[in-house]
Amino acid sequence: MLTTAALTFAQSRLAGLLRPGDVTVDATAGNGHDALFLARRTAPGGVVHCFDVQAEALERTNRLLAGAGLAGAARLHAVGHEGLGQALPAGDHGRVRAVVFNLGFRPGGDRSVVTRPDTTLAALDAALAVLAPDGLAAVVCYTGHEGGPEEAAAVDAFCRGLDFAAWRAARYELVNKPGDPIVAYLVEGTAARTPACRPESGAG
Repeated sequence: MLTTAALTFAQSRLAGLLRPGDVTVDATAGNGHDALFLARRTAPGGVVHCFDVQAEALERTNRLLAGAGLAGAARLHAVGHEGLGQALPAGDHGRVRAVVFNLGFRPGGDRSVVTRPDTTLAALDAALAVLAPDGLAAVVCYTGHEGGPEEAAAVDAFCRGLDFAAWRAARYELVNKPGDPIVAYLVEGTAARTPACRPESGAG
């Protein structure tokens, strides 16, 4: 089997983790493909909280899930991903099995609307705070657009700055891929992590 691309690698790791009924977060809804992946893996009974600042992104996500018979799994939030901690119901804090980020712009959409380092770092901070003890945050960084390399560098620094006693952060990349790098970061809590354990990266 060929070594796989960053997004596929992240999804393969998530596929082995998710169970029916899990609570998940698609932090960058885009065209809905991550939300559909999460909904399928957590059906029946799962919930996918979808975040995006673009109304069209949430509409596309809703239509995609509805077409797959999974509209009931979606909770749509017209909020930037940095607000996910405030938008999630209090009862879901500490129960989120997975948070997925696909950074950059929405394919086929307005390329001037992109994720940015400051809000992405705030979102990562919030995501780790709501993860279940055995949860996973997957962050896929695209570097082929203006600001992309800087955002990827900020995510890399965030992950490297996490307390090793509480978190395990890994980086995955096809180093000989032509064109601009696409890098996946996976962050998981350890047994030493407690609900009060916060990232040490200085994000935000």
